[in-house]
Amino acid sequence: MASEMDELIEKLKATTVSPNCSSDNTTSILSEISATKDPKLFDKHELADFFLSLTQSEDTNIRKEAAKCIAEITKSEVQRKKFTKPEVIKIFLDYLRNLNGETDNMELPIQICRALGNICYLNDEARDIILDMKGDLVLIRLLDITVIEDKVHGLQFIKVRGGLLSNYLLGGEGLAKRAMDLEIMQKIQNIIAIGVTNVEENEDLLLNTLPLMSILTENVAELNFEAELNVQLSRILAASTNPDLAEMCLELLHYQAESDEVKLLLAKDGLCETIYQLLEKYKTLASTNEARALMKLACELIVLILTGDESMHYLYTTSLLKNMEDWLDSSDIDLLTTGVLALGNFARTDSHCIYMVENKTMNKLLEVLAKNNGVKDDVRLQHALLSTLRNLVIPKPNKCAVIQAGLVETILPMLEIHQPPVVFKLLGTLRMTVDGQEKLALELLKNKTLIEQLVHWSKSSDYAGVTGESLRLMAWLIKHAYLNKIAYALPRKGDAPAEQLVDKIPSMDYDRSSLIEFINNECTIEAMINMLTSQHLVMQNEALIALCILCVVFLGKSSSSSSPSSASSSSAATDGDTAIKLQDAFIKFEVGNKLAELINKSSDTMTKEIVENLQNFTNLLRNSDKLVAHLEENNINELLKSIPILTEYCTL
Repeated sequence: MASEMDELIEKLKATTVSPNCSSDNTTSILSEISATKDPKLFDKHELADFFLSLTQSEDTNIRKEAAKCIAEITKSEVQRKKFTKPEVIKIFLDYLRNLNGETDNMELPIQICRALGNICYLNDEARDIILDMKGDLVLIRLLDITVIEDKVHGLQFIKVRGGLLSNYLLGGEGLAKRAMDLEIMQKIQNIIAIGVTNVEENEDLLLNTLPLMSILTENVAELNFEAELNVQLSRILAASTNPDLAEMCLELLHYQAESDEVKLLLAKDGLCETIYQLLEKYKTLASTNEARALMKLACELIVLILTGDESMHYLYTTSLLKNMEDWLDSSDIDLLTTGVLALGNFARTDSHCIYMVENKTMNKLLEVLAKNNGVKDDVRLQHALLSTLRNLVIPKPNKCAVIQAGLVETILPMLEIHQPPVVFKLLGTLRMTVDGQEKLALELLKNKTLIEQLVHWSKSSDYAGVTGESLRLMAWLIKHAYLNKIAYALPRKGDAPAEQLVDKIPSMDYDRSSLIEFINNECTIEAMINMLTSQHLVMQNEALIALCILCVVFLGKSSSSSSPSSASSSSAATDGDTAIKLQDAFIKFEVGNKLAELINKSSDTMTKEIVENLQNFTNLLRNSDKLVAHLEENNINELLKSIPILTEYCTL
């Protein structure tokens, strides 16, 4: 085959220098060369200068066939570099400079576009030559050709024009920005405006124009399309039956919908309802990987648009809310997940959340979760369900209803799941649920499986969110189970001095069994102590509150001196044992050292509330002689005096 190609090239060279050779013979040989399937056969030849002379022939057919040969030859990287010459590129640009749609025959411009496009492919040197010659202006002006007289070759010209511009613009950010300066987007928008009038008829025009928008989007930071263009993309998506065209529109709209302004625009234009209708129409056809990917892309765009506040509020008044509720009954995992995610985004206001509980949407969500709460179930769906239920349980009027509907019983089996995103949402949902729910908090403190898992995650998770949520949930369980019982033991602004705290400890006439079981796992105390030095002020404060409650319940003088008349002897003995265990755990896990670290690290940023709780905690610790000595060993008294906010109070 290589020898045959060598002969053809030699034959071509011979014919071009022979005075008796006809142009038909030359074009015939050129046609044979361009029909070669393997472009690497040309690699050893030096052809650029020879073909350059052919492109300047007075015979249009020779020029056309020469350009066609160059297009085929430069599919090889070796020849692409050899043809990267200013003289070659200039010949092509000069011809395209004067091109318009009135040309009777577009075959020559088609082959020139192919040749120049292949030379530009992955070739920054060629792109730079074009830029130096201001050839980018020539290329971009090709987009002004919207009416082509040559109907036979018009479609092919549209395709090669798009390929040439794509290969050039893929050169990077600089070329894309320069193209923007040359008003490429306005020219593209003019073409889109033509295409949208009849999407089916103009399908190829759109398929070969939208890729340019994708390249520009990737290379020009914060490229925002005009509102009309976004609406046109939405209309094309609605009208097209071509999956490639739909994918392009979806990807472009995805990027544009990062802007809240565009989210609202698309919401008002009815894009989400359009996507819903399309998915309902074609859902049974999503049997291939490509079709499924397209379906997911469409679903994701609905959810993305709903993340905007204004767009979400607008869509709440449309049929989309009911459509998403209907998808809770879908057997398709992607539609089901999208329905859940969409409802989670609607559930961003108390009024919406309350409505979803009242109209039993919450019950549907729980039914779905009950069927998908195992280790082998879809993680994305689980994450979506927990996110939505977490939002629904935040408003106080919803808590009892959601608890009674079985939320906790449904999500506790998910403790066996160890996927960090799911665990994070699981813990957050539980934490929001126990807020203000004393009875539930007491029950969960006794749940040995839960507490052991929280301790494990607080120590071993590589996912910071899971570690933090594990610690916070333990602290919240203590707070919401017991704070109301002992709240008046803790001084507030204008209350008695901290030194009188011990005299305010309440009588021990409440059930402490939940807290005793919690403390029986001594790792829980270690976790609360370690939480003192969290990076987040809110977690530091939550740890202090939880530790204060533990001290009030078990280290207060009234707790240590409670008489059998107010509680059984065995209960008193249990309390005493727990108090000893708590004191030993405080010393074992170096609470004094952690307090010193907290003060040294965070004293400058401490809020007044944290300082008050820190003082409360250290005063409560002083009810134990062992702990007094422990605090002194860690110089806590002196460190407390160094806290800036306390120094300011003293100065005042």
